[in-house]
Amino acid sequence: MNVHIAAKSPLHETVTTTATDYWNDSCSIEELQYAIENGAVGATSNPTIVGEVLQKELPLWRDRIEQLIAASPVATEDEIAWQLIEEMAVKASQLLLPVFEREGGLKGRLSIQTSPKLYRDADRLVEQGLRFAGLAPNMQVKVPATRAGIAAIEELTAQGVNVNATVCFTVPQALAVGEAVERGLERRGGASGMSPVCTIMVGRLDDWLEIAAAKSGTLLTPGVVNWAGIACAKRAYPIYRERGFRTRLLAAAYRNHLHWSELIGGDIVLTIPHKWQLLFNASDVEVVPRFDNPVPAEALDELRARSPEFLRAYEPDGMTVDEFDGYGATVRTLRGFIASYQDLVAAIRDFMLPSPD
Repeated sequence: MNVHIAAKSPLHETVTTTATDYWNDSCSIEELQYAIENGAVGATSNPTIVGEVLQKELPLWRDRIEQLIAASPVATEDEIAWQLIEEMAVKASQLLLPVFEREGGLKGRLSIQTSPKLYRDADRLVEQGLRFAGLAPNMQVKVPATRAGIAAIEELTAQGVNVNATVCFTVPQALAVGEAVERGLERRGGASGMSPVCTIMVGRLDDWLEIAAAKSGTLLTPGVVNWAGIACAKRAYPIYRERGFRTRLLAAAYRNHLHWSELIGGDIVLTIPHKWQLLFNASDVEVVPRFDNPVPAEALDELRARSPEFLRAYEPDGMTVDEFDGYGATVRTLRGFIASYQDLVAAIRDFMLPSPD
């Protein structure tokens, strides 16, 4: 029986033979169906993803967008955009309900992201997070690991909301998230029914370190930065275990197969875009646990010696909470998410105010 299951696909083998789970890094219905068939137990969304889904599946949403606009005659384009974001999330969450029910609520959730513009406002993040949590029984609320976001994560957890920390790239951020969730769980009185996760955007950290090296005129050995995000995930994991954090780590932002293959075996979640799922499932990469394998010493030594931005990300005390908002990967990602949100609003504008030119 196990041989038959393992033969279905490399990703299916990953989740059926190791402690590692995977999610679909999109709320696209077609892509989520594929992922569930290959063993996925969750999915996620953000402004970039929603915009991409709208482009791919516009015929499925065109009539509904027009209905939303007609039904809300005084709504702004932003309000219509959020109605669309919420509807996409709820529609995708329904596909995951069987997993949610089978797993007693510990898996089968759809992550919906709070507005990237609210990264400085804990109160409004909490307000929006509470609304999102009530949209469906299996919602997970994404909150940025910014200074305000850490406070919001504690408060939402205390109020029984399952959080997914996003805009997180570093060990210090992951530890701050784990501590905030623990404070929230203590205030709540326990972790029953809770399955909080903390994302480490491994590929986005790699991207930033490459940019930072170029800006500083530092020549790194080709491929070395590909280990940076993996190194941070493998550094945070044992600290989570040692401190008894009840948050589960999650790896996101895929750039190469190491972001899957090197993390197989850890009791973590991998949230994988559809294009990478197809590549991984078509590959001949052997599915064996590698999470406990150390990062190659030469790569880690070079990063520590030549990349100050890596040290800030890798060392548990590399940054304070007050420094999170100014970290390069944080700034780049927030700017990207805000821009994607604005693109989505512009797409709604084209429905509400079609260009007469």
